[in-house]
Amino acid sequence: MKRIHHTPVLRCLVAGLALILPAAVALAAQRPVKVFILAGQSNMEGKAKVSLLEYQSNQPETKGQFQHLKQDGKWVVRDDVWIKFLDRKGNLTVGYGSPDRIGPELEFGNTVGNHYQQQVLLIKTAWGGKSLFRDFRPPSSGLPAAEVLEAMLDNLKKRNPEATLADVKESFGAYYRQMLDEISDTLENLEDHFPDYDGQSSQGQSSQGQSSQGQSSQGQSSQGRGYEISGFVWFQGWNDMINVDYTAEYAENMANFIRDVRKDLKTPNLPFVIGQLGVGGTEEAPNPKKQAFKDAQAAPAELPEFQDNVMVVKTDQFWDMTADAVFNKGWRDHVEEWETVGSDYPFHYLGSAKTFSRIGTAFGKAILELSEREE
Repeated sequence: MKRIHHTPVLRCLVAGLALILPAAVALAAQRPVKVFILAGQSNMEGKAKVSLLEYQSNQPETKGQFQHLKQDGKWVVRDDVWIKFLDRKGNLTVGYGSPDRIGPELEFGNTVGNHYQQQVLLIKTAWGGKSLFRDFRPPSSGLPAAEVLEAMLDNLKKRNPEATLADVKESFGAYYRQMLDEISDTLENLEDHFPDYDGQSSQGQSSQGQSSQGQSSQGQSSQGRGYEISGFVWFQGWNDMINVDYTAEYAENMANFIRDVRKDLKTPNLPFVIGQLGVGGTEEAPNPKKQAFKDAQAAPAELPEFQDNVMVVKTDQFWDMTADAVFNKGWRDHVEEWETVGSDYPFHYLGSAKTFSRIGTAFGKAILELSEREE
């Protein structure tokens, strides 16, 4: 076997790298944790079965998309990317969608995790079946007209005769507040949720990410590495799309949502991505109702105040036509074939692992592009 002779120059280079690399790792460990918030309803939860991902990761025609998720036949677990999704938390790997499923978080986390040297944290606050009109309604949108509230009360009393107008009013924005509570709890108790976090001496940053010295969450405390809230991704829409009154208010409510989130998190120019509804893909027949909603989702990004800090990602481009074909020919009559391509209904993007993975990657790239603009 041919021996390799190390020249003095080569030996110097190797020695230099031996000194530089540990120092770089140590520096990254001292920098603030990069925090990204993923919010929305069921499609942000994620509806692609891990069993489908497992199957496709071993098939010649699909394994190329997923091979980076495995090492030695096992799912990769990233200790440089943490995730907290309500009652679940840990190092990023498969299974942080709905139970035994994946969502956009997996490839979003891989995308931003590959980009940043320091620790990354994903806080996912998503609940199925929720609207922006009511459940996530931002504070600055106020309450709807009195007649709308009365009609809702009448409907509620059919199920609960003791219901009051106060109950109806309290439901508006309930999940907006719950979202903020989840973010606050996670950030206030980082060392409890993630024992490897070493910033417990960081001067007690507040639930809004503000240090005791009054710096925004984009800064770093003088003691401990702290954290910085670096991006927000919103993926929601079905419950507003199916109601024309909700759709009519969506653009205004979305703009208010962005403003209020930035105010409450004390991050004035927080990079913000809107995942535009894409159910049905780009080849479906024209649907005026759906198009009106998609237009409403995209409208806030056109406002002057949101130029260069808000971006819309069109998710219809990632629709899985292979899964679509099997579903439409009758998935119940072709169950074995169906379980190789999909795992849910169309309103959940057919539970396609390919689709949710591509959406997550696109969200990650969009956040990184916005972050570069901010710099």
